Amino acid sequence: MKNKILLSVVLILCLILSFVLKMAEKNNYTIPIPPKENTSPIEIRLLDEKENKITNINLEDYIVGVVAAEMPASFEMEALKAQAVAARTFAMYKKNTRHLDYDLIIGTKDQAYKDNRTLLNQWGLQFFPNYLKIRDAVKETYGEVLTYEGQVINAFYFSMSNGYTENSELVFSEKLPYLTSVPSVYDNASLQNYEVEKTFAKDEFCKLLDITCPDIQITDIKRSETNRVNSITINGKTWKGTSFRSLLGLRSTDFTIDLFDSEIKITTKGYGHGVGMSQYGANGMAQNGSTYQEILKHYYQNIEINKIEV
Repeated sequence: MKNKILLSVVLILCLILSFVLKMAEKNNYTIPIPPKENTSPIEIRLLDEKENKITNINLEDYIVGVVAAEMPASFEMEALKAQAVAARTFAMYKKNTRHLDYDLIIGTKDQAYKDNRTLLNQWGLQFFPNYLKIRDAVKETYGEVLTYEGQVINAFYFSMSNGYTENSELVFSEKLPYLTSVPSVYDNASLQNYEVEKTFAKDEFCKLLDITCPDIQITDIKRSETNRVNSITINGKTWKGTSFRSLLGLRSTDFTIDLFDSEIKITTKGYGHGVGMSQYGANGMAQNGSTYQEILKHYYQNIEINKIEV
């Protein structure tokens, strides 16, 4: 009887939520959220390339939307705080250095971002607890950014490493002293999708790489100290590891290739470019008692955490 009552309540709440979403979409209503306690005097000019539209948004509101898009709300609070500071730092670095009619682009070119309407559709009944958790992570790090020798850094971050982060110059061709390789011990085989196989038909593989089939000869693979592929030569043609990853849509540049008669199997470890903070590594550190400051100072070398000067 209790289960039937509970099921009825859940169904009613889902119907109400569905109605609210439809009405909000139809009438272009804004999503009611708790009042803001901290707003920034800084605005971000945000480019939505899909809509070809630039929107001005308060910095702290923007960071809430970035953290919600970039990191699972289920992650530890200290990891969410670390993400908030990294995202704010990245935003301010772009704002300070990009001299265009926009500061940041929504998506993988810069940072992911989701507005409240998108998050409500995604989270449903979990919208308010998730939103408030993330907003608190942003609020508790209000205005904080990472600096190196007094300058806001280019705070790259990514999903999951292969156990080590990578030197910036091996990925982005720019050596930055605060983005050097460090161990990321909580990125390991205990994580879901740490190791992933991707299979290609032989013809598909050759077409993507623009090489001749049927014979495939891998003659040289050069790896960094973290076991990521710096370059690979197949049938006399050489690619940077990052370019090879992009062409084949691989999760990382730590990969191995197995050749079979009619297919090619590639196994990757980790997910992302590997530079800066590992998000899953940060969550692992938080689960084991590290503060967000300790997380940030582990992944970004010799930095300081300072408030934005306005």
